[in-house]
Amino acid sequence: MISTSLLSLVRCPDCHGVLAGTPDLLVCRGCGRPYHSASPDYLDLRPRVAYAEQTKYLDETLHTDARHERVSPPLLGSRIRNDMLRSFLSPEAHDLVVDLGCGSGRALLWNRDWGAATVGIDISPFFSGEARRDVDLLIGDLRKLPFADGTFTKAYSLDVLEHLSPQALRDMLAEASRVLAPGGELFVYTHVRKNAPVALGLRWINALGHQLERWDWIDARHERLRKSDHLNPLRDIPELEQVVQTAGFRIRRIRYYTPIVGGFVENIMMRVAERALARRAARRLEATVAADAIEAQAIREVRSSAKARIASSRTTYVALRTLSWLMKLDLLLFGRIRSGPFFALLVKE
Repeated sequence: MISTSLLSLVRCPDCHGVLAGTPDLLVCRGCGRPYHSASPDYLDLRPRVAYAEQTKYLDETLHTDARHERVSPPLLGSRIRNDMLRSFLSPEAHDLVVDLGCGSGRALLWNRDWGAATVGIDISPFFSGEARRDVDLLIGDLRKLPFADGTFTKAYSLDVLEHLSPQALRDMLAEASRVLAPGGELFVYTHVRKNAPVALGLRWINALGHQLERWDWIDARHERLRKSDHLNPLRDIPELEQVVQTAGFRIRRIRYYTPIVGGFVENIMMRVAERALARRAARRLEATVAADAIEAQAIREVRSSAKARIASSRTTYVALRTLSWLMKLDLLLFGRIRSGPFFALLVKE
């Protein structure tokens, strides 16, 4: 949505000038640049500069499974990330919070009980229907944020930093620091390239997944496509410390997350179940859908029916909640072991 509050917050990403006008046409009072928004549900405030480095999340093919269109409750890995976000960041009603790289807007929807004012920004327009209706949204580039200095008290970025090059990461963190007030906090979930020996368990799970895929028990092609632009700019935790310090942050709190249990649940159990359901759906579609579109339509149908079942079936929801709690064993067992994936709370000096 586009609220009057959002219109009062946004600035020109090029010169940080005040924007005036209506949601469909805002004009910068500083440099005179007009900003046209094609949708009544979100603003389009991308900067004038055309970056050569762009995420593959702009690609339509990444969204053919329609997972972004409808938001389900946080479950499995999403539950772990959202619980850590809530534990680390803990916004209050007086805070102004920005989701940097909000994707479908699901984390904003999950955490409306904060009572804080929130804004979601992403480079792609694949927002969910619920977010378009209930959350302040805009399209923009994290390297040139359309906000004034010190606008927000808190910010978070989930599964974003690994998609950036080293320079883009530095630019993004510098911009996050700029739009945060002194003492403001930034929560991030991402990973470094250096893993602990315990991560050998993940290699075993991945090897099992490759074997099951050869047997056609799972289909991980879409997931590989989603991760194909991972640039993994951070070598290790010492490099993380140096990069965030350069941007004006220090690490206040960090917790590591090596998903052994979680990897087996999501990468093996869930994918085996999804593949079986997709094959069943494909058989139903053979008579009505063109051969080259059957697979994509089957995956889309499985995703949609799964979300509907979670919403309507108490048994399904409880089973997935139980698996989500089981996955928290990874935090209990390995959370103090310095490894690749991590949750960190950064504070602006």
